Amino acid sequence: MTNTNITAFRKNIFDYVDQTITYGEVVNVSTKKGNAVLISEADYNAMMETLYLTSIPGMTDSIKAAAQEPPEDCVPYDPEEPW
Repeated sequence: MTNTNITAFRKNIFDYVDQTITYGEVVNVSTKKGNAVLISEADYNAMMETLYLTSIPGMTDSIKAAAQEPPEDCVPYDPEEPW
């Protein structure tokens, strides 16, 4: 995580945004009123998806159980076959 103040952020906003998008670098910007965090859209979307999935009752347990299943017991995905 990169930490900067608002003045330095303003001066170098393009570089901070580019680092965030290209390398997934999180930027913490401090101001007199508090801090703000800059993350990439991809990271934001991933966090929102994780929050959504973990909000579904039983989903976390289902994912954990699936992770324990041996690969040889898994059924190959066939895009032609309906679920």
